[in-house]
Amino acid sequence: MRVAVTGSTGKLGRATVARLIEDGHEVSGLDLAGPAGPGFTRVDLADYGQTLDALLGVTARHEGFDAIVHLAAIPVNGLVPDVTTFHNNVAVTFNVLHAALRAGIDTVVTASSITAMGFPFDEAPPSLPVDESFSRAHNTYGLGKVVEEAMEAQLVGWRDRLSITALRFTNVVGDGEYDSFERADDPAYRRDLLWSYIDARDGALAVSLALEHARPGFEAYVIAASDTGSAIPSARLAADAFPDVPITRELGEFETLLSIDKARRCLGFEPRHLWRDEVRAAAGRSR
Repeated sequence: MRVAVTGSTGKLGRATVARLIEDGHEVSGLDLAGPAGPGFTRVDLADYGQTLDALLGVTARHEGFDAIVHLAAIPVNGLVPDVTTFHNNVAVTFNVLHAALRAGIDTVVTASSITAMGFPFDEAPPSLPVDESFSRAHNTYGLGKVVEEAMEAQLVGWRDRLSITALRFTNVVGDGEYDSFERADDPAYRRDLLWSYIDARDGALAVSLALEHARPGFEAYVIAASDTGSAIPSARLAADAFPDVPITRELGEFETLLSIDKARRCLGFEPRHLWRDEVRAAAGRSR
């Protein structure tokens, strides 16, 4: 397919572009800054006119797209004032989705977040592992993701063929960024993330699978590594941090507390880059 990737120069964006090219797609990055030349167009997605024009075609670059992967966003609270985070992210997502409708693009994959399902989890979730049925925002970034998912669920009713898949990513870790996992014996480490993480390459795999399995309608999937980022067994983490929260099934020793069962079942998603393997590999390279 001809695929546009917004936010193509970010950590997840770079991994996604590489993965989709490997899959054989024709990929164009759309972002505020990036490498000049074929495969990239500088676009201010906060400007609807630029967004629509970029999706319809850019001279000497492309003649339109079959699918969009929308990753562009202010990535966390705190980089700009809170209201700016919300206004920017929701407006940019609306621009991309509405432009896709106008351009006749039927397949869209968007980056949602675990901030739409309780992060930073100071308030106990209703059960563990947490799945897609739970939604709650505690900051403007998360509130924006809740609003975006609600918007996406409505927009798929505007055209019968439209498919929008929201991937609820947890904290994305890049190749070579596993040094901090030396703190894995500390129960406070990644506590706000329910001890979760996702390797950028596995995040890109989830995007690839979402494109492959796109069907008309809206779906949301939790995307996390299959294990926690902790060296403490998952059952003990859950019991100590959330003693009154029901556990819906027996947990594997280090099983993630963010359920990826739906992504496994519907997309065939299975994370391949786990922190213990990455740390061992890095130690082997340093010898």
